[in-house]
Amino acid sequence: MGTMTLSLPIDPEANRLLQRSPLALLLGMVLDQQVPMEKAFSSPYVLAQRLGHEPDARELAGYAPEALVEVFAQPPALHRFPKAMAARVQEVCRVLVDRYDGDPARLWSEVADGRELLRRVGELPGFGKQKAQIFVALLGKRFRIQPEGWQEAAGGYGEPDAYRSVADVTDPESLRRVREYKQQMKAAAKAAKP
Repeated sequence: MGTMTLSLPIDPEANRLLQRSPLALLLGMVLDQQVPMEKAFSSPYVLAQRLGHEPDARELAGYAPEALVEVFAQPPALHRFPKAMAARVQEVCRVLVDRYDGDPARLWSEVADGRELLRRVGELPGFGKQKAQIFVALLGKRFRIQPEGWQEAAGGYGEPDAYRSVADVTDPESLRRVREYKQQMKAAAKAAKP
């Protein structure tokens, strides 16, 4: 079966950053909207390259907003909406600084159970219920961060072999299955519109 870690078809260095840096992983999740997941989860590595070092939450929280937008917008832009996403990253980092002393790992290292983990993630700017559940599933499935009740908290995304989100991606084949699921969901949503 191979290892449990997240392995996206992206630059191996980008994958390694996600594995060792809780902030990179969290920022990948922040950016994972309206762009392919490979783009979202490789952008933290590109950000680190542009800054010349791995960023930390304090640094990004205190960064001059216009300057951070420039870093995001520099071609190739880190996201389809570099201005909005630079601001969102900064908002998330400010919450990390205010509540968790700038340490994103404290989001999950201090929780009593899965429900508390889901609540903490869901309180981050830009994390609705679905996004929070996907992140809980990602932590549980790929990083073995499994507080009691984490699967229930993650809902359908927590089910084994759900192939519904980035939490289930370990190789190109699983990525293909997740893509197909997302396309089916999109098609179903379109069909349901009057």
